[in-house]
Amino acid sequence: MSRTSVVSRRGLAIALPIAVLLAAVAADAARDRLGSSGLPLPRWVSLASSRANLRTGPGRQFPVRWVYVRRGLPLRVLDEADVWRKVEDPGGERGWMHAALLSSRRTVMVVGEVRALRRTPASGARVVARLEPGVLGRLLSCERDWCLVEVERYRGWLRRDEMWGVDPAPPTAAEPEG
Repeated sequence: MSRTSVVSRRGLAIALPIAVLLAAVAADAARDRLGSSGLPLPRWVSLASSRANLRTGPGRQFPVRWVYVRRGLPLRVLDEADVWRKVEDPGGERGWMHAALLSSRRTVMVVGEVRALRRTPASGARVVARLEPGVLGRLLSCERDWCLVEVERYRGWLRRDEMWGVDPAPPTAAEPEG
């Protein structure tokens, strides 16, 4: 074996773990990115206004793509540019909205089919109410795969995959969801 191949293998043995570590750090950095507001991206918000324009770009000079008329609709902030927020709605539409139209109040929207709001976070727990797709609720907290929500006068638990407005995977640490 030549000296060159020994040096190359040693270099590879050192470089490979370093490359893996750098890739993991880069992935964490992308996930924990802060916007110009100093808040994390992506993050969840709700529509603060009963009428809001979604624009094709970050400014009033850009055309309106959608007009939302549902206060409390959960939105996901993907990016920021000055006072503009790039958001995604429950249908997957993306565009720019003025920050003044958004609230940090956390809401969720029931998706898919009629869902059972349960007394405790368990599939066999007593049903408190049945919720139609599109129903909005206030997010109170989450524990693993379940979230405590309030819909009108009802309070109970839904699985994360039964609603839009929370991340699908359980967080690694306690997630401030309220």
